[in-house]
Amino acid sequence: MGPAFLFDEQAPAYDANGFHDRVATALVDGLGNTPVQTVLDVATGTGAAAFAALRLLDPESVTALDISGGMITRAQERAAEFDPEGRISWLVAPAVPAPASDVDLVLCASSLHFLGLAAIEDWLRVLKPGGRVAFTLPFAGTFNPSGPIAGHVAADLPIPSDVDEAAAVAAGFADVRVRRWETDGRVVFLVHGRKP
Repeated sequence: MGPAFLFDEQAPAYDANGFHDRVATALVDGLGNTPVQTVLDVATGTGAAAFAALRLLDPESVTALDISGGMITRAQERAAEFDPEGRISWLVAPAVPAPASDVDLVLCASSLHFLGLAAIEDWLRVLKPGGRVAFTLPFAGTFNPSGPIAGHVAADLPIPSDVDEAAAVAAGFADVRVRRWETDGRVVFLVHGRKP
């Protein structure tokens, strides 16, 4: 069973408890008032980070992609409320390599642990010089994938136990900042950096 099918199955209820929306809002809020024109939201799921970027950063455009057509369909349904002007472009596409270049900001909420370190390298390609990256990582102490999903966790990306280990994942980026953040008894690391 491939990851697209697994996430298609989860799409209808993926955002029901609000966890992914809260994580994405905290991630984007951590960027401060950084002006951005173009945003790429990688592995968007049901669009939480894309919608947070619209609300908090007011970019000219957002491209949101996911390998799961079911997730993109659910995101488009949510867009009626959260993006009534249709500023987000939705793509069913693999995360690596991302079909983009020269963007100001790459977002990836709640997904890097499925993509692996190749995504970090690809984001360095996709971003403009000085462009920003913001992604989350699960905390090893509370991360316990099970069932078919567990088989899709990237083998090359160590799940961090502390902020230093989380910062190490952002190799190649400058000005890396990491914050440990908790909601609903789950801990994630919010990681921000800049392409040199």
